Amino acid sequence: MSTLAIVHTTSVTVDSLKALALELMPKVSVVNFVDDSILPQLKANGGDVSKIAQRLVQYAKFAEEVGASVILNACSSVGEVVPLAQEAVSIPVVRIDEAMAEKAVKTGSKIVVAATLGTTLDPTMRLLESKARSSGKNVTLDALLVAEAYEKLIQGDKEGHDRLLAARLEEAGKTADVVVLAQASMAQVLTALPASKQGKFLTSPRLGMERVKVVLEKGRAADAPSRN
Repeated sequence: MSTLAIVHTTSVTVDSLKALALELMPKVSVVNFVDDSILPQLKANGGDVSKIAQRLVQYAKFAEEVGASVILNACSSVGEVVPLAQEAVSIPVVRIDEAMAEKAVKTGSKIVVAATLGTTLDPTMRLLESKARSSGKNVTLDALLVAEAYEKLIQGDKEGHDRLLAARLEEAGKTADVVVLAQASMAQVLTALPASKQGKFLTSPRLGMERVKVVLEKGRAADAPSRN
């Protein structure tokens, strides 16, 4: 049985990502590493990931030690640490928002990047810019920060978070080709939007987990004995 290790910076994403992993890969075992000190530290230092990079690298090493076949970095705020983590381990490290960014660039030219946490905006914008350059496509990126929704969430007011965020997202969707939800924790808010409008919004959890599945399948194919 393959093992997926997921590195979280909030407990909010643990249950939903585990359920998604088991839906797409029923035979995969899931191991979670949660460090909820990272986001408050990034919020306090202006998003300087260099201060927490080695901690995330250490979690990647722990994941390899427990026998993981692949690692999913579940936080877009620290996605730029993935290359450093990948250098430290011999198993694949997947950035949860990479597949989403690729799809966003393919989908439209006017992209709104929505977040409730300021430290997530810049890394997501840079990722989209990188994907646009590599595809040779010109895109316009606009940022939408709904910080007050994040404050409601950490105060335990999930309904208030969802209601406020849904209203701002629906407004952004009126002028954008595609709206990218920068944080995995925002994904559940889409159900509050009219079904006819949900197709304009992209979230990272399912796309990221589908990428994990592809990586695992490639790994199994490479490990399979030759029939020649």
